[in-house]
Amino acid sequence: MQTPLNNSQNDNADEVIVIGGGPAGLMAAETLASQGLAVSLYDAMPSVGRKFLMAGKGGMNLTHSEDSVSFMTRYGERAAVLSPMISQFDAQALRSWAAGLGIETYIGSSGRVFPVDMKAAPLLRAWLHRLRMQGVRFHMRHRWLGWRDAQTLAFATPTGEVLRPARALVLALGGGSWARLGSDGSWVDTLRQRGIAVADLLPANCGFDVGWTPFFQERFAGHPLLTVAARVQGSDLPMRKGQFVMTAGGVEGSLVYALSAALREQLRTSGQAVLELDLLPDTPLQKVMAELQHPRGSRSLSSYLKTRLRLDALKTALLHECLQKSDFAQPQLLAQGIKCLPLQLKAVRPIDEAISSAGGVCFEGLTVGLMAQQHPGLFFAGEMLDWEAPTGGYLLTACMASGKQAAQGVIDWLKNDK
Repeated sequence: MQTPLNNSQNDNADEVIVIGGGPAGLMAAETLASQGLAVSLYDAMPSVGRKFLMAGKGGMNLTHSEDSVSFMTRYGERAAVLSPMISQFDAQALRSWAAGLGIETYIGSSGRVFPVDMKAAPLLRAWLHRLRMQGVRFHMRHRWLGWRDAQTLAFATPTGEVLRPARALVLALGGGSWARLGSDGSWVDTLRQRGIAVADLLPANCGFDVGWTPFFQERFAGHPLLTVAARVQGSDLPMRKGQFVMTAGGVEGSLVYALSAALREQLRTSGQAVLELDLLPDTPLQKVMAELQHPRGSRSLSSYLKTRLRLDALKTALLHECLQKSDFAQPQLLAQGIKCLPLQLKAVRPIDEAISSAGGVCFEGLTVGLMAQQHPGLFFAGEMLDWEAPTGGYLLTACMASGKQAAQGVIDWLKNDK
């Protein structure tokens, strides 16, 4: 079934349509509606903010409190293009925005910023209430199919296809991770067919396959590796302290995510990547070597390492996974292994398992206001743009800042287009 355009639909046409009910789309809708524009938001899912709510299950990390210079380094090659928009909606602005919704925040020991109650749902409820009070209209279960002509959008709905005119359009469809929550990257081909440059979507903040021995897999899958430091072998990145988790086939978790872009690129370009681990980041190499000079006596190696260096069973097992058997008989080689353990990674986990994705609509084809240069009135926001960042609040901050930037781009364009 197809609903044709008619005069009443044209008379009531929304001045701006936002497609995508994640943080970027919601922020775009809020910014537009605050300027008195008529806004309709469409989403394929039954409700908005599903990935936002999922991310908040472990504690809703809104942003990060570190200084602005350090903050922007987290965006790598895209820091320059993201910096102007994030400077307009930075970590403090995000916290003030949340406070305006009645959500107080605090800075955790890691520097990450959370709602006091650690939950995403109250914030989302307050946000949606504000949007409805501003007049934003929500259209759920509307999956965008593309264009029927220059200003006519097509949507698949439970009752058939519907068409809607849009003078200006903000696309905030998310990246390619977590398809079951709505971010499936299905928009890539649609945009490319329209001549819009889109970089391939790749997993970001993702896990990696290692290929453990059966013993290690059975004994340690699901266990966290605490108080370590890591870096990517062959890169100029410094050691970073943190923790991550052993999976049945490899590794995942915050410290791995922070290095995932460099690891992914090494695997893509050379077919291999090595994660160098310092199992005792607070103990100098000389101290480790000195402790290993003590005779082991009748103690087992694991007992010896636990007594002398407080290495737990997981760290000892990792040594066995990565070192040669002969290395354990030579204190110098064992000490070097403890301080710089080479963990070979075999492959990146699939994009649908990733926290986020890299790639997307290329900034080079967009204006400062995030409008497609060859398609006036078409704007982009959020994770569907070509950037990536580690977890820690950086993803959400940039998504919301880009939503605000795209909305301001719409506002400026509409003024100039009249």
